[in-house]
Order: sequence, then C-alpha cells, then structure tokens
Amino acid sequence: MAQLAADFLDRIPTEPGVYIMKDAAGKVIYVGKAKNLRTRVRQYFRPGGDERFFVAAGFLGKLLADIETVVVTDEKEALLLENHLVKRHQPKFN
Repeated sequence: MAQLAADFLDRIPTEPGVYIMKDAAGKVIYVGKAKNLRTRVRQYFRPGGDERFFVAAGFLGKLLADIETVVVTDEKEALLLENHLVKRHQPKFN
C-alpha cells in the first residue's frame, strides 16, 4: 500500500466521510474523518505529505494494506461515525 496506485486515489470519493485504514489481516488500524475524503487520504501519500502522522504512528505505512471509505451527508455525521468506529474497533493508531 505504500506504493498506492494513483488510480486508487482517484477513485476515492470527494464527499465528506470517514476513512478506515486496515492491515493485511483486515484489522482496523486507524480511523479518520474528512470534509473531502480524496483530498485527505492523498495527503498521507504525497511527498512531504502528512509526515507527522506517519512519524507518530510508527510503522503504520508498512502495516497499511487497505483503505475503506464511507461517504456521509455532512461533517457532523462524519464526526459521529468516526467516534463510533474508534470505540468499536479501538484502532492501534488512534
């Protein structure tokens, strides 16, 4: 996933929502929310992107195998869903 295909990023929706990062076993390792899912997820993979996230999260970049997105109607719904998913899955890097 570290060498994520550009077409994968292009297929991520531009709506508000939640992104769920998973390891190779399908276990949720990080949950985040965004006003624009594509823009936010791209920030993790561009040179000079959200490096502080990867530094703080240690080996997240090496563990990451999949990203799932859930589109919602607005930012408030994204916040509520993010909180629910974090409580439910207790991701390692949240």
